[in-house]
Amino acid sequence: MTTPHPRRAPLRDLLSTEEGLALLAKETLGHDPMKGVAVVFRAKRADRVKIVVWDGSGLVMYWKRLDGSGFKWPPIVAGVMRMNAAQLSALLAGMDWTRMHAPRILQPKALA
Repeated sequence: MTTPHPRRAPLRDLLSTEEGLALLAKETLGHDPMKGVAVVFRAKRADRVKIVVWDGSGLVMYWKRLDGSGFKWPPIVAGVMRMNAAQLSALLAGMDWTRMHAPRILQPKALA
């Protein structure tokens, strides 16, 4: 009995699925979406984004395209763009997250 060689999916097909993006993130970036890390992929034109993350019950892929403009992306440091949750929320809303600043709250000197 012979079995045919498995046909590899073209790269564009692999990148269109949440499993393909999760595998790419794990093997290339060393970040595993199955462990709670949200991995964000952007298009070359910076107008589209895909986010892959494990939500505790399944793998989720979020996709968004901004019409008429592009996302304001953070700088790349050591091959990775890092953002906190507030910055990511502003980015996905199409806002310039670099103009948002948290208020500076002084640490109390002593407890009352």
